[in-house]
Amino acid sequence: MAGAEGARSGRGQQNGDGSGGKRPRLAAEPDRGNRVTVVLGAQWGDEGKGKVVDLLAVDADLVCRCQGGNNAGHTVVAGLVEYNFHLLPSGVLNRHATSFLGNGVVIHLPGLFEEAEKNLEKGPGLEGWESRMVISDRAHIVFDFHQAVDGIQEQQRQQQDGKKFKVLAQQYKATYPALTIDTEAELQQLKVYAERIRPLVKDGVYFMHQALHGPPKKILVEGANAALLDIDFGTYPFVTSSNCTVGGVCTGLGVPPCHIGKVYGVVKAYTTRVGVGTFPTEQDNEIGELLQLRGQEFGVTTGRKRRCGWLDLMLVRYAHMVNGFSALALTKLDILDTFPEIKVGVEYRLEGKPIAYFPANQELLNKVSVGYETLPGWQCSTEQARSFADLPPQAQSYVHFIEHYLGVPVKWVGVGKFRESIIKIF
Repeated sequence: MAGAEGARSGRGQQNGDGSGGKRPRLAAEPDRGNRVTVVLGAQWGDEGKGKVVDLLAVDADLVCRCQGGNNAGHTVVAGLVEYNFHLLPSGVLNRHATSFLGNGVVIHLPGLFEEAEKNLEKGPGLEGWESRMVISDRAHIVFDFHQAVDGIQEQQRQQQDGKKFKVLAQQYKATYPALTIDTEAELQQLKVYAERIRPLVKDGVYFMHQALHGPPKKILVEGANAALLDIDFGTYPFVTSSNCTVGGVCTGLGVPPCHIGKVYGVVKAYTTRVGVGTFPTEQDNEIGELLQLRGQEFGVTTGRKRRCGWLDLMLVRYAHMVNGFSALALTKLDILDTFPEIKVGVEYRLEGKPIAYFPANQELLNKVSVGYETLPGWQCSTEQARSFADLPPQAQSYVHFIEHYLGVPVKWVGVGKFRESIIKIF
């Protein structure tokens, strides 16, 4: 029986090559090919990701969006021209790079072409954008009525006031009576856009595979929204519908995890948030008003005034736990130039006791009190600084404090809206 079993399994049989029935072994470590560099928001969005992507995209070969839609907004200043991007990757200004919208992106066709046309009116930077754009054939399309329903749902969420079950039941019973759809007019408009977009569409998985395994390329991935707006890890229910954390790069582009290289988190030197939802370090006072005024804190997409508060390092540390940042870009440091002292949130307490985690439950997060560290301000302009040594000592100490608390180095510091206003530290 032992011999029969051996014959049945093929053990001990010769293949004619002296291998004794063993198949040739593959190399233990196959060539991994190119890796992608990822830029992600580490707060509630509006951190200045577009500026960082624009900086890194100067010598990139491929700039990708992996998730989000035209609800995201990035501002890029090139020369004296200020561009506003929503669906287009911020790297589209690099005429030598290909821009790619992956399968995780939801595309509003009228919005895509309107965005391009508006930015073309501002300057020559976007000329020929369609010739260097690729769109995954697995990307999703969103229509006008999706956006209308989203607006209705947002109003309903704001009116919940603790009656979550009743509101949820009403949503399923109702058929959105306030919603009107001109089906024929929308279809006619979409047919026009379909002809324009058809030449840009390719198999996204194969496209990325070729980029990863072909000749050496610098591949940059631009995350939309931010960690605390992630559908799984954000402050639910006030989140977006996609994974804005590093996992969204793999699922939104079809990129295996082994091809993820550096992951850079973008952190504003203070904290902002648009719309409703818990905001532990919010300053609903003259401090918040001054941050809002100096930072010109209005949403790129909605135009809504952003709520403002001190930097919350508990929140950023949580974002680092999820994303594993290689380094940080600290933006808008110049907005703090006039403050005699600056507070930083370093601890959450529930019922007077410190907690080491960021609560998933909004009711708990509403109850936390924040422990602050007070640091001296510098009370002078940093806008002309072009090296870390040019920053006043107190500003340098602020950066070092953030690094030491998080255990992550700060690679860039932003002190203005222009390209040359981003200081590279290493």
